[in-house]
Amino acid sequence: MTFLWPGILILLGLVPLLIALYIWALRRRRPGLRYSSLSLVRVAIPRYSRIRRHLPFAIFLLAITSLVVAMSRPVQIVAVPTGQATIILALDVSQSMRQTDIDPSRIEAAQAAALSFIRSQKPNTQIGIVAFAGYAELIQPPTTDRGSLENAVLSLTTARGTAIGSGILKSLDAIAEIDPNVAPSVTDPSSEDQPTPVPKGDFAPDIVVLLTDGVATTGPAPLDTAQQAADRGVRVYTIGFGTENGQDGFFGGPNPFGGQDPFGGQNPFGGGGQDPFGGGGQQFGGGQGQPGGGGPGFGRFRRGIDEDTLKQIAAMTDAKYYSASSAGELENVFQSLPTYLITKHEVMEISVIFAAAGALLVAIAIAFALRWNPLPL
Repeated sequence: MTFLWPGILILLGLVPLLIALYIWALRRRRPGLRYSSLSLVRVAIPRYSRIRRHLPFAIFLLAITSLVVAMSRPVQIVAVPTGQATIILALDVSQSMRQTDIDPSRIEAAQAAALSFIRSQKPNTQIGIVAFAGYAELIQPPTTDRGSLENAVLSLTTARGTAIGSGILKSLDAIAEIDPNVAPSVTDPSSEDQPTPVPKGDFAPDIVVLLTDGVATTGPAPLDTAQQAADRGVRVYTIGFGTENGQDGFFGGPNPFGGQDPFGGQNPFGGGGQDPFGGGGQQFGGGQGQPGGGGPGFGRFRRGIDEDTLKQIAAMTDAKYYSASSAGELENVFQSLPTYLITKHEVMEISVIFAAAGALLVAIAIAFALRWNPLPL
């Protein structure tokens, strides 16, 4: 339970003050009669009369506490079933995905796993496809049309660069298009246009599944974009895909494509047209480099994957990181994603419960006081 106005809780400091005033008032009203034996007086006064004397005040204190809590506007995060879930598959289509350390290649294994995942989902589950290399593009808006989704996955081709952050932002925008409760992304994290973060534990009925085999080389910093997802209650499940054997061909070894451009100027996202990176394109190991640093530095990462960043993205959004080094493992990862547990988390204000309880306790305290300690006529 959290509070929308937690500052009001400072009024609970009145409770010990009222107790002190009550004790002081009782001592001032103590009669000054003399008795030969104090023990005889204690025996003569029934125990239940002492309880009756102080019980109304104790109930009144509980009423004050309940009313103060109500004034602070307590809220409870509740999970309710959602009739329609949205899943965005954000797939890395960078040049390294053409490596064949995973048979028949990383990109083909990823496509096969994505197709199997799509076919296993419930008919009312909306799925969207985002592809990212040097930039990100929404290939297929969220839909329940399995045919369109399969065509989108099969049309993927590779290109230079790895913009993990751009993939996250494009996924958030795809969700915002169909869910009015999710704000679109912003390009400047320091701007004043940021939406108010959702309460902790409040999640949208939408998730992002991000698969990559490398490290960010361009685009916005992945952790900054993960914070935007966390502020919107969108969970980002991350998958690191690849083997250590696949590093040599792209990370310091010879070009496995014989020095030729393996992309032929194609749009890496399944369409025709020119190379989106300007002809020669951005090199996978050079260009802008990793955001915040001077180049990707793949030698520092096991299997060429920045697993620490992927784990942080998942942790920041209350999701999970998965690792896969074979086609079979990737299939298992996709099938183990908690899509069947997707629920909509809503914020429910429960002030009325505490207000009603406080009013009832006040009435009970007054009733007991009038019954056991009636006012003199």
